[in-house]
Amino acid sequence: MSAVRRWAVEGGRTDLVRPAAATSPVEVATRRGSVRFDAARTAFVVVDMQNDFCHPGGWLASIGVDVSAARSAIGPINRLSPLLRSAGVPVLWLDWGTRADRVNLPPNVIHVYDPEGVGAGIGAAHADSPAVLEEGSWGAALVDELDVRDDDIRVSKHRMSGFWDTPLDSTLRTLGIDTVLFAGVNLDQCVYATLIDAACLGYDCILVEQASATTSPGFCVDATVYNVDQCFGFCVAAADLELALTTEGHH
Repeated sequence: MSAVRRWAVEGGRTDLVRPAAATSPVEVATRRGSVRFDAARTAFVVVDMQNDFCHPGGWLASIGVDVSAARSAIGPINRLSPLLRSAGVPVLWLDWGTRADRVNLPPNVIHVYDPEGVGAGIGAAHADSPAVLEEGSWGAALVDELDVRDDDIRVSKHRMSGFWDTPLDSTLRTLGIDTVLFAGVNLDQCVYATLIDAACLGYDCILVEQASATTSPGFCVDATVYNVDQCFGFCVAAADLELALTTEGHH
């Protein structure tokens, strides 16, 4: 994992000079040539791979959405996670985890999941989940199939973007992160919103296709990939990133 930024204190002297992070360059093909990033200053942010979005018994499935597309990201994420950890890249799980009283959720966020205003969506009970996307609930938990380790980082979010009203930015900056690899669901919604904010904050953004998925129509994928590639960063295939990480010096 990237070294956490800390001061060194010895013999009454506090040293604010930090040693340069060891570089660990990884080069991977993109839709436009290739991109080279430093694994020592990179994080893997996986968004919303939760029961309510990805489990056949979760909230999304309960309202008739086919979650098989969302579940397609599980395999690529599981193949990449151990390789990235071995390269020193922290894995960060960024998930909806709302307050039970929902007092910090603006009406527009509640409306997204309850467009008819009938009390459904965030915080409501359904099937196996007593409270949709509520922190600590079954629905907000990561799906069991994911390769999650005890030393991975967990951040709860309360908006489509993971940067609003959360410690995500301060966590990445404390870890000394410059580059963020994005994966998870939904590609065109929470993954995209978080990536855009990351780009606006000055992070180098790489969207990992196949490790990112959505239950939206195909044209949403096309538009999102086009916009990321055109305006906000780079798009790489999960298999190409896996290959780059397994070449000599990155395994």
